[in-house]
Amino acid sequence: MTTEFPIGPHGGDAERIARSLGVSVDTFTDLSASVNPVAPDVRPLIADAIDAALRYPETEPATVALADVMGVDAERLILTNGGAEAIALVAALHPVGDVVEPAFSLYRRHLRQVESGGLVWRADPSSPMGVLAGADERADVWDEAFWQLATGTWTRTDDGAWRIGSLTKLWACPGVRLGYVVAPDAEQATAVRERQPKWSVNGFAASIAPALVELSDLPTWRDAVRARRADLVAELRRRDLDVVDTAAPWVLVREPGLRARLLAHRVVVRDCTSFGLIDTVRIAVPSDEQRSALIGALDRL
Repeated sequence: MTTEFPIGPHGGDAERIARSLGVSVDTFTDLSASVNPVAPDVRPLIADAIDAALRYPETEPATVALADVMGVDAERLILTNGGAEAIALVAALHPVGDVVEPAFSLYRRHLRQVESGGLVWRADPSSPMGVLAGADERADVWDEAFWQLATGTWTRTDDGAWRIGSLTKLWACPGVRLGYVVAPDAEQATAVRERQPKWSVNGFAASIAPALVELSDLPTWRDAVRARRADLVAELRRRDLDVVDTAAPWVLVREPGLRARLLAHRVVVRDCTSFGLIDTVRIAVPSDEQRSALIGALDRL
């Protein structure tokens, strides 16, 4: 397979590529989307919640469970249809923003205007560089999509700022779609709820979230990600690749053409051109099975 594929604005490309080739996505190892490599399997929980398909979603139990472990007032917490909706909702309420680059492209996509003086948007750890902000650093909107896996805690202690997150990365189920907004106060949380479409969070996500909160072991997951990332860095450097280590569940590799060469062995990694990083790929910290596929592909290059 030597075909070059268009570069998308985000990760999770395996299904699109497999469809274009007329093959099963199961034949690919997708390391373009950075999700928890040691997350519990959500499929049994979804199977147990199958009757949720027959009812309108009820998000209150999930909201209360998440607010409790995060240590925030449930009135300030809004569950969303993934982190993408969390970004869109806050940007709709505050359409002028100032983005700390390089950054996730959805901030600019949803902000009406990007300029100095607007609310400052930052990810912590930063994406794609994977650097944790200092305790004294400030932003108006913190994107915590990878905070839990980087720190082993649920959220930043920055009550004066907006906090948004993507729980489907933490629980490795991006197809379920579950994220959150923590507003600075209850009044602004109400303003977000008034903008959010009714039943935005689907019944399966709402039903399984309380159980996933109970199953979550953030310190253990953080340590596992760190150990697997260190192993990944060592394997890549052993092959003389230019690796940038991070505090996040991925590493960066500066190597022209690496994405295309790995695709030839059905391993998908994230091209970082949309971040402004040319000839750089982002490789997610792999599960055991994914690690074997990646190392095998690297050895065959």
